[in-house]
Amino acid sequence: MARSTIRPYPETPDVTRDGAPMRTFLRTADGVAIDSVYEPGGVVYDQGKVVYESAEEGSRNGSGNAVPGDSQGLVFVIAHGFTGDADRPHVRRVAQVFARYGAVVTFSFRGHGRSGGRSTVGDREVLDLAAAVAWARELGHTRVVTVGFSMGGSVVLRHAALDAGDVDAVVSVSAPARWFYRGTAPMRRLHWLVTRPSGRLVGRYGLRTRIHHRQWDPVPLSPTEAVPRIAPTPLLVVHGDQDACFPLDHPRMLADAAGEHGELWVEHGMGHAENAAPEPLLRRIGDWAVARAG
Repeated sequence: MARSTIRPYPETPDVTRDGAPMRTFLRTADGVAIDSVYEPGGVVYDQGKVVYESAEEGSRNGSGNAVPGDSQGLVFVIAHGFTGDADRPHVRRVAQVFARYGAVVTFSFRGHGRSGGRSTVGDREVLDLAAAVAWARELGHTRVVTVGFSMGGSVVLRHAALDAGDVDAVVSVSAPARWFYRGTAPMRRLHWLVTRPSGRLVGRYGLRTRIHHRQWDPVPLSPTEAVPRIAPTPLLVVHGDQDACFPLDHPRMLADAAGEHGELWVEHGMGHAENAAPEPLLRRIGDWAVARAG
């Protein structure tokens, strides 16, 4: 896979000032502008105001337990689900939890939010994630953990498989195991949204998501095919037993494909993706990432 060429726009400084967040557009390998936000670890912002600041940044995790080693080099790159973006409340909530463990990069996939281009629903989005990961590396972070939800969950799997060694741990939440799944009502609605002109109009004006009209050609590597290629990078697959989009055969297929190098958490009572992920679960993921990212 071609690697992304990333440079912040000239008016954006290369480093944060006074530990404040930084927002910029990144250019992907295929030339799409991706709206991206960097927030330093140990500080949680809400509407520009500090709502949490670690007394000893890098010394304790989000549960208050001692963190082994230096966590200041750790950054979480969050890949949201379809119709999300970097400013959505559920994405901000996830970012605020992970900011207690390390720095955080959030971004809007192509066709979402302020980013350019049109959504390819998980195909070319690997280039968006590659741009965000490379930016995190350029900012000096030595350990990168990608965390994806739903569509973003499939993207982090394919990115790790195609860019082997570029990340230090991968977390996939509520992801599909195979493409073109129509076994649930939400997924049948999604396929209507993506494949029909009237559906794409609803996506643009009702869901603020611009969807590409072209079908996949070629069909990208499936999540299940991608997972074995991630080893030896640590992998965590998380799925709710009340997920209305993808039943439990999906995470089990991913876990089987991962073998010994992957872990599977089936969460009792949890639904689908970011909105359904409770804060205690996000904290457990943060603890896992700190321990596995080395």
